[in-house]
Amino acid sequence: MFEDITYASQGGVATITINRPEVRNAVRPKTYEELTEAMKKAGDDPEVGVVVLTGAGDKAFCSGGDVRDQSARKPYIGRTHMRRLFALSSTMRMLDKPIIAKVRGFCVGGGNEINLFCDMTIASEDSKFGQVGPRVGSVPIWGACQLLARYVGERKAREILYTCRLYTAQQSLDMGLINQVCPADKLNEEVDKLCQEILDKSPQSIRIAKLALNAGSDQDFYASYFPNAELLASIYGNDENMEGIRAFLEKRPPNFRKFRTR
Repeated sequence: MFEDITYASQGGVATITINRPEVRNAVRPKTYEELTEAMKKAGDDPEVGVVVLTGAGDKAFCSGGDVRDQSARKPYIGRTHMRRLFALSSTMRMLDKPIIAKVRGFCVGGGNEINLFCDMTIASEDSKFGQVGPRVGSVPIWGACQLLARYVGERKAREILYTCRLYTAQQSLDMGLINQVCPADKLNEEVDKLCQEILDKSPQSIRIAKLALNAGSDQDFYASYFPNAELLASIYGNDENMEGIRAFLEKRPPNFRKFRTR
Protein backbone atom coordinates (compact mmCIF):
# COMPACT_ATOMS: atom_id res chain seq x y z
CA MET A 1 0.00 0.00 0.00
CA PHE A 2 2.78 2.43 0.93
CA GLU A 3 6.21 2.88 -0.68
CA ASP A 4 8.01 5.44 1.51
CA ILE A 5 6.50 4.53 4.88
CA THR A 6 5.21 1.53 6.79
CA TYR A 7 2.06 1.34 8.88
CA ALA A 8 1.29 -1.10 11.68
CA SER A 9 -1.38 -1.18 14.35
CA GLN A 10 -1.38 -3.28 17.50
CA GLY A 11 -2.76 -2.95 21.02
CA GLY A 12 -4.26 0.50 20.46
CA VAL A 13 -1.03 1.95 19.00
CA ALA A 14 -0.55 2.82 15.33
CA THR A 15 3.13 2.99 14.37
CA ILE A 16 4.02 5.00 11.27
CA THR A 17 7.62 4.65 10.11
CA ILE A 18 9.38 6.78 7.52
CA ASN A 19 11.07 3.98 5.63
CA ARG A 20 13.86 5.51 3.56
CA PRO A 21 16.94 4.64 5.63
CA GLU A 22 19.20 4.76 2.55
CA VAL A 23 18.78 8.57 2.55
CA ARG A 24 18.45 8.96 6.32
CA ASN A 25 14.67 9.01 5.96
CA ALA A 26 14.68 12.19 3.90
CA VAL A 27 11.19 13.06 2.73
CA ARG A 28 10.02 13.65 -0.83
CA PRO A 29 6.53 14.55 -2.15
CA LYS A 30 5.37 10.92 -2.05
CA THR A 31 6.51 10.65 1.58
CA TYR A 32 4.47 13.66 2.68
CA GLU A 33 1.42 12.33 0.87
CA GLU A 34 1.76 8.86 2.38
CA LEU A 35 2.28 10.28 5.87
CA THR A 36 -0.92 12.29 5.48
CA GLU A 37 -2.81 9.21 4.34
CA ALA A 38 -1.42 7.12 7.20
CA MET A 39 -2.33 9.75 9.79
CA LYS A 40 -5.88 9.85 8.47
CA LYS A 41 -6.02 6.05 8.59
CA ALA A 42 -4.99 6.07 12.24
CA GLY A 43 -7.51 8.81 12.99
CA ASP A 44 -10.34 6.82 11.42
CA ASP A 45 -9.50 3.58 13.25
CA PRO A 46 -11.58 3.33 16.46
CA GLU A 47 -9.10 0.79 17.85
CA VAL A 48 -6.21 3.27 17.74
CA GLY A 49 -5.69 5.53 20.73
CA VAL A 50 -2.10 6.69 20.20
CA VAL A 51 0.08 7.21 17.11
CA VAL A 52 3.85 6.69 17.18
CA LEU A 53 5.86 8.33 14.39
CA THR A 54 9.43 7.19 13.85
CA GLY A 55 12.13 6.57 11.25
CA ALA A 56 13.62 3.33 9.99
CA GLY A 57 17.12 2.36 11.13
CA ASP A 58 19.30 4.00 13.75
CA LYS A 59 20.77 6.89 11.75
CA ALA A 60 17.84 9.28 11.54
CA PHE A 61 14.26 10.00 12.49
CA CYS A 62 14.14 12.24 9.43
CA SER A 63 16.93 14.28 7.83
CA GLY A 64 14.51 16.71 6.20
CA GLY A 65 13.64 17.23 2.57
CA ASP A 66 15.31 15.02 -0.04
CA VAL A 67 17.70 17.52 -1.65
CA ARG A 68 18.20 15.36 -4.74
CA ASP A 69 14.47 15.44 -5.35
CA GLN A 70 14.46 19.20 -4.82
CA SER A 71 17.27 19.76 -7.35
CA ALA A 72 14.74 19.70 -10.21
CA ARG A 73 12.28 22.04 -8.53
CA LYS A 74 10.86 25.08 -10.32
CA PRO A 75 9.17 28.15 -8.74
CA TYR A 76 5.67 27.17 -9.91
CA ILE A 77 5.98 23.92 -7.95
CA GLY A 78 6.13 25.93 -4.71
CA ARG A 79 2.38 26.40 -4.42
CA THR A 80 1.70 22.69 -4.86
CA HIS A 81 4.48 21.86 -2.41
CA MET A 82 3.12 24.18 0.27
CA ARG A 83 -0.36 22.70 -0.08
CA ARG A 84 1.15 19.24 0.34
CA LEU A 85 3.04 20.27 3.48
CA PHE A 86 0.05 22.03 4.95
CA ALA A 87 -2.16 18.99 4.35
CA LEU A 88 0.16 16.88 6.52
CA SER A 89 0.66 19.42 9.30
CA SER A 90 -3.06 20.20 9.48
CA THR A 91 -3.90 16.50 9.65
CA MET A 92 -1.38 15.95 12.45
CA ARG A 93 -2.47 18.95 14.49
CA MET A 94 -6.17 18.22 14.09
CA LEU A 95 -5.87 14.46 14.60
CA ASP A 96 -7.83 13.85 17.80
CA LYS A 97 -5.30 11.32 19.11
CA PRO A 98 -1.85 11.99 20.61
CA ILE A 99 1.11 11.61 18.27
CA ILE A 100 4.42 10.62 19.86
CA ALA A 101 7.67 11.13 17.96
CA LYS A 102 10.16 8.34 18.63
CA VAL A 103 13.49 9.82 17.61
CA ARG A 104 16.86 8.22 17.08
CA GLY A 105 19.66 9.88 15.14
CA PHE A 106 19.15 13.03 13.09
CA CYS A 107 15.93 15.01 13.41
CA VAL A 108 16.72 18.08 11.34
CA GLY A 109 15.20 20.47 8.84
CA GLY A 110 11.77 19.31 7.74
CA GLY A 111 12.25 16.33 10.02
CA ASN A 112 12.38 18.61 13.03
CA GLU A 113 9.30 20.44 11.76
CA ILE A 114 7.49 17.09 11.63
CA ASN A 115 8.68 16.59 15.20
CA LEU A 116 7.17 19.96 16.15
CA PHE A 117 3.77 18.87 14.84
CA CYS A 118 3.81 15.82 17.12
CA ASP A 119 2.36 16.11 20.62
CA MET A 120 5.31 14.63 22.53
CA THR A 121 8.83 13.45 21.73
CA ILE A 122 11.05 10.79 23.28
CA ALA A 123 14.59 10.68 21.90
CA SER A 124 17.61 8.46 22.32
CA GLU A 125 20.80 9.96 23.72
CA ASP A 126 22.47 9.88 20.30
CA SER A 127 19.84 12.07 18.63
CA LYS A 128 20.55 15.44 17.03
CA PHE A 129 18.03 18.23 16.46
CA GLY A 130 18.13 21.42 14.42
CA GLN A 131 17.05 23.43 11.39
CA VAL A 132 19.26 23.51 8.29
CA GLY A 133 17.20 25.31 5.63
CA PRO A 134 19.38 28.45 5.28
CA ARG A 135 22.33 26.18 4.43
CA VAL A 136 20.64 25.36 1.13
CA GLY A 137 18.82 28.63 0.47
CA SER A 138 15.58 27.39 2.01
CA VAL A 139 13.73 28.43 5.14
CA PRO A 140 11.63 26.48 7.68
CA ILE A 141 8.36 28.22 6.87
CA TRP A 142 6.30 25.07 7.26
CA GLY A 143 6.22 25.09 11.05
CA ALA A 144 9.50 25.97 12.73
CA CYS A 145 9.07 29.71 12.23
CA GLN A 146 5.55 29.46 13.65
CA LEU A 147 5.80 26.85 16.42
CA LEU A 148 9.42 26.62 17.53
CA ALA A 149 9.40 29.73 19.73
CA ARG A 150 6.43 28.33 21.68
CA TYR A 151 8.54 25.39 22.74
CA VAL A 152 11.98 26.91 23.28
CA GLY A 153 11.36 30.66 23.59
CA GLU A 154 11.85 33.32 20.95
CA ARG A 155 15.54 34.04 21.57
CA LYS A 156 16.52 30.37 21.36
CA ALA A 157 14.32 29.86 18.31
CA ARG A 158 16.12 32.67 16.50
CA GLU A 159 19.47 31.11 17.36
CA ILE A 160 18.34 27.72 16.01
CA LEU A 161 16.95 29.18 12.80
CA TYR A 162 19.73 31.66 12.03
CA THR A 163 22.79 29.54 12.87
CA CYS A 164 21.65 26.07 11.73
CA ARG A 165 23.44 24.54 14.71
CA LEU A 166 22.72 20.97 15.74
CA TYR A 167 21.76 20.22 19.34
CA THR A 168 22.13 17.06 21.36
CA ALA A 169 19.12 15.27 22.80
CA GLN A 170 20.02 16.54 26.27
CA GLN A 171 20.32 20.13 25.04
CA SER A 172 16.99 19.74 23.26
CA LEU A 173 15.40 18.44 26.47
CA ASP A 174 16.85 21.31 28.49
CA MET A 175 15.43 23.92 26.07
CA GLY A 176 11.98 22.31 26.03
CA LEU A 177 12.06 20.99 22.46
CA ILE A 178 11.47 17.37 23.52
CA ASN A 179 9.96 15.57 26.52
CA GLN A 180 12.37 12.79 27.42
CA VAL A 181 15.84 11.38 26.70
CA CYS A 182 16.81 7.75 27.22
CA PRO A 183 19.54 5.29 26.20
CA ALA A 184 19.08 3.97 22.66
CA ASP A 185 18.46 0.44 23.89
CA LYS A 186 15.62 1.70 26.10
CA LEU A 187 13.88 3.85 23.47
CA ASN A 188 11.24 1.32 22.44
CA GLU A 189 10.53 0.47 26.05
CA GLU A 190 10.08 4.09 27.10
CA VAL A 191 7.82 4.90 24.17
CA ASP A 192 5.70 1.81 24.86
CA LYS A 193 5.45 2.86 28.50
CA LEU A 194 4.22 6.34 27.55
CA CYS A 195 1.70 4.89 25.10
CA GLN A 196 0.24 2.62 27.78
CA GLU A 197 0.08 5.51 30.22
CA ILE A 198 -2.01 7.48 27.71
CA LEU A 199 -4.15 4.50 26.69
CA ASP A 200 -5.15 4.01 30.32
CA LYS A 201 -6.87 7.40 30.29
CA SER A 202 -10.28 8.41 28.94
CA PRO A 203 -10.08 8.58 25.10
CA GLN A 204 -12.79 11.23 25.07
CA SER A 205 -10.94 13.40 27.57
CA ILE A 206 -7.64 13.05 25.70
CA ARG A 207 -9.34 13.88 22.41
CA ILE A 208 -11.02 17.00 23.73
CA ALA A 209 -7.88 18.11 25.57
CA LYS A 210 -5.77 17.92 22.40
CA LEU A 211 -8.26 19.79 20.28
CA ALA A 212 -8.75 22.42 22.98
CA LEU A 213 -5.00 22.94 23.34
CA ASN A 214 -4.57 23.31 19.60
CA ALA A 215 -7.57 25.63 19.29
CA GLY A 216 -5.76 28.08 21.51
CA SER A 217 -2.21 27.71 20.19
CA ASP A 218 -2.81 27.23 16.46
CA GLN A 219 -4.76 30.40 15.72
CA ASP A 220 -1.59 32.33 14.94
CA PHE A 221 -0.22 29.43 12.91
CA TYR A 222 -3.16 29.38 10.53
CA ALA A 223 -3.45 33.16 10.46
CA SER A 224 0.20 33.52 9.42
CA TYR A 225 -0.01 30.87 6.73
CA PHE A 226 -2.97 31.87 4.58
CA PRO A 227 -2.21 35.58 3.92
CA ASN A 228 1.42 34.76 3.05
CA ALA A 229 1.01 31.48 1.17
CA GLU A 230 2.02 32.93 -2.22
CA LEU A 231 5.08 34.66 -0.75
CA LEU A 232 6.14 31.56 1.16
CA ALA A 233 5.77 29.36 -1.92
CA SER A 234 7.92 31.72 -4.01
CA ILE A 235 11.17 30.61 -2.33
CA TYR A 236 10.99 27.12 -3.82
CA GLY A 237 12.94 26.83 -7.04
CA ASN A 238 14.19 30.43 -7.12
CA ASP A 239 17.86 31.22 -7.90
CA GLU A 240 19.03 31.39 -4.29
CA ASN A 241 17.25 28.18 -3.31
CA MET A 242 18.70 26.30 -6.30
CA GLU A 243 22.22 27.64 -5.64
CA GLY A 244 22.06 26.18 -2.14
CA ILE A 245 20.82 22.82 -3.40
CA ARG A 246 23.45 22.59 -6.15
CA ALA A 247 26.19 23.46 -3.66
CA PHE A 248 24.95 20.77 -1.27
CA LEU A 249 24.95 18.12 -4.00
CA GLU A 250 28.40 19.20 -5.21
CA LYS A 251 29.74 19.26 -1.63
CA ARG A 252 30.93 22.85 -1.84
CA PRO A 253 30.09 26.01 0.13
CA PRO A 254 27.14 27.89 -1.39
CA ASN A 255 27.77 31.41 -2.67
CA PHE A 256 24.82 33.27 -1.20
CA ARG A 257 26.64 36.59 -1.15
CA LYS A 258 25.78 37.21 -4.80
CA PHE A 259 22.14 37.46 -3.72
CA ARG A 260 22.67 39.91 -0.85
CA THR A 261 21.83 43.05 -2.84
CA ARG A 262 18.40 41.83 -3.88
